[in-house]
Amino acid sequence: MSKKMSILLLLLLSVCLMSLPFLVPGTGFLALIGLVPLLFAEQLASEAGIRRFFWWHYLCFVAWNFATTFWVCNATVGGGIFATLANALQMSVIFGLFRWSKKHLKGSLPYIFLAFAWIAWERYYLAWAQISWPWLVLGNAFARTTSWIQWYEFTGTLGGSLWIWASNLAVFGILMSSKTGNWKRFNAKAKTAVVLGTALLFLAPPAVSLFLRPEEPSGSLDVFIAQPNIDVYGKHGGMTQQDQNDRLLSQFSAAPADSTILLIGPETFTNDVITNDPSVSVTVDRFSRFLAGRPNSSMLVGASSFEYIRSAVKPSHTARQRSKDTWVESHNSALMLTAGEEPQIFHKNKLVVGVEMTPYPAFFCPIDDKLGGVMGRCIGTGHASNLYFPVRDSSGAVTRSIPVGCAICYESVYGEYCTEYVRKGAELLTVITNDAWWGDTPGYRQHLSYACLRAIETRRWIARCGNTGISAIIDPSGRIIKHSSWWQQETLSGQVGLSDEQTFYVRHGDYIGRISVLMFLLLLCGTIVKRLTNH
Repeated sequence: MSKKMSILLLLLLSVCLMSLPFLVPGTGFLALIGLVPLLFAEQLASEAGIRRFFWWHYLCFVAWNFATTFWVCNATVGGGIFATLANALQMSVIFGLFRWSKKHLKGSLPYIFLAFAWIAWERYYLAWAQISWPWLVLGNAFARTTSWIQWYEFTGTLGGSLWIWASNLAVFGILMSSKTGNWKRFNAKAKTAVVLGTALLFLAPPAVSLFLRPEEPSGSLDVFIAQPNIDVYGKHGGMTQQDQNDRLLSQFSAAPADSTILLIGPETFTNDVITNDPSVSVTVDRFSRFLAGRPNSSMLVGASSFEYIRSAVKPSHTARQRSKDTWVESHNSALMLTAGEEPQIFHKNKLVVGVEMTPYPAFFCPIDDKLGGVMGRCIGTGHASNLYFPVRDSSGAVTRSIPVGCAICYESVYGEYCTEYVRKGAELLTVITNDAWWGDTPGYRQHLSYACLRAIETRRWIARCGNTGISAIIDPSGRIIKHSSWWQQETLSGQVGLSDEQTFYVRHGDYIGRISVLMFLLLLCGTIVKRLTNH
């Protein structure tokens, strides 16, 4: 077999091993060796002197991205293609930096450089980038193998990325030593230490997980989740907002009227909410009248909301003109409605590029205006903040307010962002989403599994409502206690625990990412110095 064919087969093997954990439950362990074929392919290419190897590994990353996130094209073909090509390009740039570092760093240093560079890039995606697509953060590979990663309460998802790189590099190092004959030069003690160390690297994290348990909840709350199953594409007959309201309220009517209960509906359920005057919303009025007969209930539901601004000049880059002196700002919001209380409104901050928001608005919004306004212009509050569920006594007086964090759709992919709700006191997390855009693909299942990661990292119960599914109740160990079916009109009820404890990860955030950024910059500077001094 030719070397080029061997390289191609190795790259395809890596694509398979790295894709399966995101597609098949219980296969997260494959990621621990999934990068080894890629590293061997690179080694063979270096030995064979293959030029333009960049295109080889770029196509490998394109295949991995497409195999796991092809479903984005169901919502937007252009966006799906861009996400695949752009994300793969960034992966290849990192891998290209690694190949460049091999010319100037010796031994294992280039591989350490690669691991830190990759995790630093993931940290950038999760914390700083406006154009952000962290769906394939390596640590997410264990989202459907949660029994192995209870220690995410200490490290977050980037701890999983570090474990994957450490395991792959350990296996690659042993195999390369055997291939080059260096393994024979090791004495028995050295060989034993290497084998035992590698075995410990693979087995210790799952073993530790067996002994980690979340704290017992300090209280509980009843939740009632309504999955209305409204076809966002209108293929089965469009519904008016009134029809949609009727459907959701008919589902909520099945909840006990005299119970202290949180009613939860999906993301972007209504589009008639004016944030600076919510009383004019027909939906808010209708839901408030429904809640008047349920004084112990509150309703959490999503809305495409708007803020109208009177101004002779454009008030911001993202504002769109409604009339001569009127401008409108758009939001993807969560509403908490309670009888006799003012509506609480929280705006989504982690917005989907293109569909919901225009990145770097000072530059791109004027271009988008000239194109007719094809991009989304939603804006958020800039930070996570909680909504509050009031608990009343028998006389109707509010005795306490339970802080509830509400991650809106895409926000549930961002671990450190979700910890902000908990640091601000959230005793319960909710996720409201509308995954109908993707159809019956792995997308909605992956999205559900990422909520399980947030449960472990924060050790919070999560009540998740999806328009078409899958809605679920998830415990602090990341186990799905109850769930609905896909593309069915259903309700889900249960009791969730409340907690005010904070995990190590909640208190300290993505410290592994911050350390990786520092190490990457130090190694990059060292490589540049080596290059300039020709040492």
